[in-house]
Amino acid sequence: MSWFQKLKNGLGKTSAKVTGQLSSLLGRSKIDAASLEEVEDALIAADLGTQSAMRLAASMRKYKFDGPVTSESLAAALSDGITEILEPVAVPIVLRDDARPHVILLVGVNGSGKTTTAGKLAQQWRSEGKSVMLAAGDTFRAAAIEQLQIWGERTGTEVIAGSQGGDAAALAYTAIEKAAAAGTDVLIIDTAGRLQNRAELMDELAKIVRVIRKLDDTAPHDSIIVLDGTVGQNAISQVKAFREVADVTGLIVTKLDGSAKGGIVIALAEEFGIPVHAVGVGEGADDLQAFTARDFANALTGTSD
Repeated sequence: MSWFQKLKNGLGKTSAKVTGQLSSLLGRSKIDAASLEEVEDALIAADLGTQSAMRLAASMRKYKFDGPVTSESLAAALSDGITEILEPVAVPIVLRDDARPHVILLVGVNGSGKTTTAGKLAQQWRSEGKSVMLAAGDTFRAAAIEQLQIWGERTGTEVIAGSQGGDAAALAYTAIEKAAAAGTDVLIIDTAGRLQNRAELMDELAKIVRVIRKLDDTAPHDSIIVLDGTVGQNAISQVKAFREVADVTGLIVTKLDGSAKGGIVIALAEEFGIPVHAVGVGEGADDLQAFTARDFANALTGTSD
């Protein structure tokens, strides 16, 4: 199955939610002022956020429909508008040539998929011939350390790990030293999931960032928040909180397969304007792929590739 088909299948529930809410527009000669409120309400209900919904409704009103509104022309109009919002944030992770290692810090709340994402990224870069190290910075959970070690074995990637309950900042420091000494291309540091309203846990994350910068004041070169695509609007508050302590530079959205809340990606793009690097729609390493605006917009609206 192609990546687009996987993405389309994964976003099927979101697509049905969006197009179902807009079915009342079918057969009309155009999207007029009276229809705008219906469009906005439908898009807000699909987790696209108020600002995105208003912007998309306005763009659909300007869209030149060739005859009465059909499900195909409605999807095309919506896809064009969504693509326009997403294009500026569809930015892949670009490894710096002047950094050995290029340090990637993964942050986020419990259960968002950080450890799995770390393993998938390692596998993708290993397949491109890059040297990679993984650091098991989630020292709270023995299961997270074991999970990362399994990914390490699977991908032939060295995993730097300490004991459960150890100091995560010290582990990050050790990992950077080892990766630098080995001339490793990429170091991916996994961190413990933490709720954004737990001050002591957020303070620990801030400490990890400070310690990393003692060794390299340009690191982490990417500070990426991994978001669970099923949480909807709660993702907004997560990004706000983690930006404050970890200088988040980009997003990866996981678990979009089967979620009816995939529209949150558009709300995040509109709200923050920071890069969306990749999206995930399954468990396999190939089920995390670079984010492209048009593919996502077409999959979300049920438009063909």
